[in-house]
Amino acid sequence: MSNQIVLACDLGGTNLRMAAIDDEGHILYRTKRDTPKADRADEIIRALVESAEECRENVKKLGSVSAIAIAAPATVSSEKGIILKAPNVPSLDGFRMVAALENELNIRAILENDANAAAVGENWMGASKGFQSSICVTLGTGVGGGIIINGQILGGIDGTAGEIGHICVEPFGAPCGCGSRGCVEQYSSATAIVRQTQELASQYPKSDLHHKTRLTSKDVYDAGLQGDELALEVFRRQGFYLGIALGGLINVLNPEAIVIGGGAAAGWDLFFPHLQEQIEARAYREPRLRAKLVRATLGDDAGILGAAKLAFDKLGVEKKLKFNSNI
Repeated sequence: MSNQIVLACDLGGTNLRMAAIDDEGHILYRTKRDTPKADRADEIIRALVESAEECRENVKKLGSVSAIAIAAPATVSSEKGIILKAPNVPSLDGFRMVAALENELNIRAILENDANAAAVGENWMGASKGFQSSICVTLGTGVGGGIIINGQILGGIDGTAGEIGHICVEPFGAPCGCGSRGCVEQYSSATAIVRQTQELASQYPKSDLHHKTRLTSKDVYDAGLQGDELALEVFRRQGFYLGIALGGLINVLNPEAIVIGGGAAAGWDLFFPHLQEQIEARAYREPRLRAKLVRATLGDDAGILGAAKLAFDKLGVEKKLKFNSNI
């Protein structure tokens, strides 16, 4: 019988994945459904509650559920339990997620940004396990980031720290959805791979990618493996700009490890040499040699495992405070 169980949810713009997880990181039960394309937050809350109840029902013989943690693709205030801005789920903008879930489920609720949760997950059970200071970069539709310093996620005073995807690497570069220009997200994400391939296509008339009607980042990757010059140039840019960003972070934060994950990390063999070249050119020698560059190992489970770990940590702190107050 498990000592303690929490529910953890990765609330994506496309999929809502929920799991019941014990305090040793074992996934006891999981469920997946489409994220409601809703104009009202209560429809998403209904989907969360239904998934939570399904998980809770299927692990009731193993123990009681103590909390639920949500990893959201959003800027959040973890302290206040509010989703500040969710570009992929706009109906949740300004929504008091923690209060709503606690009211519906009658258990403790925790809210965190999905990239931060992924960083915690990799640090608990994945590629950066055992390191006290690490950076996790997620290359997906955008570029997400999570920073762990002395074993704690770096949230910042407003809870918005770790936005690695919005480090400017090209001052007069492509406009970004954040309102700035030349962010690393515009050069190193899956979306950026497709956009840059289309923008550079006229310079490479012999590329097989001209024949693709609905181009995807995987198409570009497959072409790169075959030596397509257009694809190789796009991946060179991906590594070049990501390397600039990571070289700066190594100088500023002196991490023990940098974990790179997400769907667009599949092109590792094509972009990594260029990334490494920029880090070697830009970062101080000692912190550069210390920082281990590793691929993420948890895949889609990084976010839910990280959310679970944050829930266990929160419950532990609250239990300790309660114990001390009773002495």
